[in-house]
Amino acid sequence: MKKIIAFGASSSKKSINKKLATFAVNQLQDVTIEILDLNDYEMPIYSIDKEEVLGIHPSAIAFKEKIESADAIVISFAEHNGNVSAAYKNIFDWVSRIDMSVWKGKPLFIMATSPGARGGKSVLDVVIPSFKRMSKNVTVFSLPSFYDNFSNGISDVALKATFDAAVDEFQKAIS
Repeated sequence: MKKIIAFGASSSKKSINKKLATFAVNQLQDVTIEILDLNDYEMPIYSIDKEEVLGIHPSAIAFKEKIESADAIVISFAEHNGNVSAAYKNIFDWVSRIDMSVWKGKPLFIMATSPGARGGKSVLDVVIPSFKRMSKNVTVFSLPSFYDNFSNGISDVALKATFDAAVDEFQKAIS
């Protein structure tokens, strides 16, 4: 059985992206699931100076171990001013100092949602090119207007069909 790690790339305790990532990973068949909370991996803002004095932060090592234990990863990105959240970026910066191949070429299901009509498309425009360099299997989905289109699942029929197709694509990538 494949192990899937999922998380919302946000530090919000009420993260709609964590809700979407959790929903998505629960649609997969024949997998074991672990949901991560970025708040469990809080550490100082990365700098080479801090690394030289402190070494690699233990939370970065712990996060990397979680990623390495998985067969595939599901991430839903919060959009902060058109970019990734500082919480995600900091974890990525620390972990990449251990090994530049953070995701180890594993299949990735990359998503975003927001309260707005673009559904986090700006952050996806930022992350997709680099994720496609890090893995040959990248599945993408964007959910616009989260509060209008999500209540215990995706309520809009067309968006649900697009989501289901993305889940099927990711399921094939991990099989």
